[in-house]
Amino acid sequence: MAVKSAGGKTPKAALATAPVQARRFVAARRRRASATLEDYTELIADLIARKGEARITDIAERLGVAHPTASKAIGRLEREGLALAKPYRGVSLTSAGLTMAERSRRRHRLVVDLLVAVGAPREAAEADAEGVEHYVSPATLAAFEAFLAAHKK
Repeated sequence: MAVKSAGGKTPKAALATAPVQARRFVAARRRRASATLEDYTELIADLIARKGEARITDIAERLGVAHPTASKAIGRLEREGLALAKPYRGVSLTSAGLTMAERSRRRHRLVVDLLVAVGAPREAAEADAEGVEHYVSPATLAAFEAFLAAHKK
């Protein structure tokens, strides 16, 4: 339901200039393109830390995708220089892949912590952070950190 002003009309949001709006959409598309890579690297790092290996079967199961989909994504990680996979063996991360995984995990934790701090239930915060973490700018992440630091109990 739209909020109406005292005169009964819906207030109009200021429209950004075309270059500003285009820059915002390009940035959002770029982040969306890297979201899958970030999810895979983060999961691979977690599996290696907990189980000692990251098998494509486990990756597919945990991401809720088919084995061929996970295999295709691992191929993309390899082409991007983020992972190494050998037939019938686990997947490992390169140093660039590990850096991406750590950055993604840090963003995820920060978003979860903020959502919980503003009253979201932890389970909802964890689920919501899976999407939000990829689209938050560094400036907004810094604001989240500042907010959390200022509101520590």
